[in-house]
Amino acid sequence: MKQYLRQLPPVHELQKDKRFTGFLNEFRLTAEQATRFIQQELRDLREEVLSGQLAFAPSVENFTNVIFGNASQKARKWNDDRLMRVINATGTVLHTNLGRSRLSERAVAHVTKAARNYSNLEYQVEEGKRGSRHDIIEDLLREVTGAEAAMVVNNNAAAVFLILSALAKNKEVVVSRGQLVEIGGSFRISSIMEESGARLVEVGTTNKTHLADYENALTEETAMMMKVHTSNFLITGFTETVDTAVLAELKRRHAGIVFYEDLGSGALYDFKKYGIGDEPLVQKVIAAGADLVSFSGDKLLGGPQAGIIAGKKELIDRLKKHQLARVLRVDKLTFAALEETLKAYVIGEAAAMELPTVRDVIRTPEEIRLQAEAFIAEMEAKTSAYRLYLKESTSQVGGGTMPGVELPTFMAAISHIQLSAQELAAKLRDCRPAIISRIQDERVCLDFRTIEEPELAEMVEGFMAIEQKNKAGY
Repeated sequence: MKQYLRQLPPVHELQKDKRFTGFLNEFRLTAEQATRFIQQELRDLREEVLSGQLAFAPSVENFTNVIFGNASQKARKWNDDRLMRVINATGTVLHTNLGRSRLSERAVAHVTKAARNYSNLEYQVEEGKRGSRHDIIEDLLREVTGAEAAMVVNNNAAAVFLILSALAKNKEVVVSRGQLVEIGGSFRISSIMEESGARLVEVGTTNKTHLADYENALTEETAMMMKVHTSNFLITGFTETVDTAVLAELKRRHAGIVFYEDLGSGALYDFKKYGIGDEPLVQKVIAAGADLVSFSGDKLLGGPQAGIIAGKKELIDRLKKHQLARVLRVDKLTFAALEETLKAYVIGEAAAMELPTVRDVIRTPEEIRLQAEAFIAEMEAKTSAYRLYLKESTSQVGGGTMPGVELPTFMAAISHIQLSAQELAAKLRDCRPAIISRIQDERVCLDFRTIEEPELAEMVEGFMAIEQKNKAGY
């Protein structure tokens, strides 16, 4: 064993090897970083020798080859993108784990331009003086929502927190018991309210809340009535809620109380005309009399992560001046992406179809079927290692929106002659780009609702690479 250990090359000798210089250049490492990779491999090999688990004949040459080979693999992995591109073959349009909305090409181009250059983020070009980032896209937000004023923070949870902190701290906020939602990651409306300093007053029951419940709860301590759109769950059967217009009328009879509606998903596009879901439109909620609304930018809106607040100018001005507004503000890249996304809604139907989220939600089963059939035909022409067939199924909108809505779709159901569905799915995730699939009935299923046309060739390449490695014993 000591003899084997003596054959391990010292670090200074490995640093003299020409492969060390190549290692530095290939992976853009400093000498110090490269040395750490080498030292880790030496430690691992020493442990293998001492434990008697060395898998090859010990020699200086073999040790050196293994060290540089393993170090290169680890350096390559270290050098890979942490935030990496994946192909979403799950069919879930707003997949929270996969980044929710994809941006339109126009939005991507505008983000790139904003990232590469200086901008007028807080500068009034015409006047030559300091400006406010709140002004950048407020006109677009007013136009698409019909509100008097608007502002942007970094997500909708932040919007809720800012509104409650600025307008209801140490005061009461009346909320229906059936609307005390958890919005994901254990973040609850009640907890956010507690952190904001507002005092929660629950009214009604889980399934039924009446106008009288709100009326009876209003006191001199009431600062706000808050309505929460239950976008991530559905209660059916013996239920009743109070409409926005009715609560707006109640608010008008009680001066000084703010009526705020948290819409969550933030639909500016009317998916109902395609028979999809029953999401309230932001524009209609504002028109019905809500003082303030808030909603997400990266859900049904189809833009970047953001929390958008729209409503009465007097209230928006108070929010803009609150200290939390600076804490929760967004950067120039978010504004750039949001600007182009909002312009699509202003321009009209054809432009809205350029937003991947809108387009993917309303895609027809026929479009999806043709794409799935093309993929199956190409796979069958290239290899006999997979068994493929077309399968009817349903997709989800996802992202905590449109609960219970199932979108008809087509999938390619795939099995391998040797690999299990779980093994094949794992190997697909190991492709670059990673292919994220579903497993149903012991088959890997690819839902083409969320797959772009250029991604078809990449997926075929991924499946072929898996088969080549499988034949080689990897």
